[in-house]
Amino acid sequence: MTRAHEQIEWHPASWRTRKAVQQPNYPDADAVEGVLARLSELPPLVVSGEVEGLKQQLAEAQQGRRFVLQGGDCAESFDECTSPRIAAKLKILLQMSVILLHGMKQPVIRVGRMAGQYAKPRSADTETREGVTLPSYRGDLVNRSPFNAVDRVPDPMLMLRGYERAALTLNFVRALVDGGFADLHHPEYWDLAFVSHSPMEKEYRRIVESIVNSLDFFESISGGPVHHTRRIDFYTSHEGLHLLYEQAQTRYIERRRRWYNLSTHYPWIGMRTADVDGAHVEFFRGVSNPIGIKVGSAMSAEWLQELIDRLNPHNEPGRLTLIHRFGVNDIEQRLPPLIDAVRATGSTVLWICDAMHGNTESTASGLKTRRFDRILRELELAFDIHRDMGSHLGGVHVELTGDDVTECTGGARGLTDGDLARAYRSQVDPRLNYEQSLELAMHVAGMRRRRV
Repeated sequence: MTRAHEQIEWHPASWRTRKAVQQPNYPDADAVEGVLARLSELPPLVVSGEVEGLKQQLAEAQQGRRFVLQGGDCAESFDECTSPRIAAKLKILLQMSVILLHGMKQPVIRVGRMAGQYAKPRSADTETREGVTLPSYRGDLVNRSPFNAVDRVPDPMLMLRGYERAALTLNFVRALVDGGFADLHHPEYWDLAFVSHSPMEKEYRRIVESIVNSLDFFESISGGPVHHTRRIDFYTSHEGLHLLYEQAQTRYIERRRRWYNLSTHYPWIGMRTADVDGAHVEFFRGVSNPIGIKVGSAMSAEWLQELIDRLNPHNEPGRLTLIHRFGVNDIEQRLPPLIDAVRATGSTVLWICDAMHGNTESTASGLKTRRFDRILRELELAFDIHRDMGSHLGGVHVELTGDDVTECTGGARGLTDGDLARAYRSQVDPRLNYEQSLELAMHVAGMRRRRV
């Protein structure tokens, strides 16, 4: 029987008939529509062929034949759209993927939280400081971070600025990848200068040397290069929060007879916007991208089943990813019922663990941080729970940076709360630094290897 929601005609603006939360309150509606008209005429940031290629790889990850590494900044900044910062993000993701590839002995799907992660949800529409109340900062796509009345007013022109910064980022990443930057024969191209100071350096060098020697041996006996080791597929993702921006980049591809959100390859829906009858779910049910859903402790079995029914009614392979983020205290209680609930639907999904968000806490000085040991523990529990329930954990979702920051405590260098102020740069959530990210990858590879 045809589901009632499938009988409702979908189009890129049909979400406007639903309740939309976490959206900016623009003071000039005409200016907004003018920006949307301009955005809708600009070239898409990605193309449908790339999106379909990712969906096929994600379908293989659902079967346990690939592993997803999804990582990047909690919130991108327009000011940080520079070649050194973009290259550093790409480098750390490449380094982590090499560690996972070596440890797991299977292909890794590399997905960057980049080229579009410019909007952030907020727990309140306003912020008050010293008796002054202003709109909350919602990311560079919406308004500006300085706490004054002018900068906090949502500005639709920032959507155009966001598009331009995303295009510049993607152009540089593609040029690096196509130019041989990601060639496994030359990992020195993507060394970070400060990796030599990391306790992880020797183990990382050993892994790289092992891979290079294996490639040299294989190519010497085969008499030719292993071409797929000279370049990689690299995909982008961001939270599809700002619906006007997402709508403006949504196109109907005639030859595929499908709609695609071409602002990114792999958008996700956050917990705050996952209302089954809300605007975000309405928008994303109609686009053909693979999509993720953040799943937290507040998610009930019935709610998750309804989301699956609404967003993937035909059980399309590679379509749906569930990114669970419970925190180390809740995962053992909350995850098993949801695995059972998904199994009861008969749907195939990809499970990914985000061990960052549920483990956020504040120090005595008020800084938000995350403890490395708690992140690792949640990942260990996730692997164990999926294995014990006959399920499969197919990836990790990490907030990280290629910079030498001090935002999360612990790790091989043993950062403490007192170290955080030395290089705390995030405007939103704390990120793993380069050596914590490498260490995480080594631990994840070991967890996966021991449980297969």
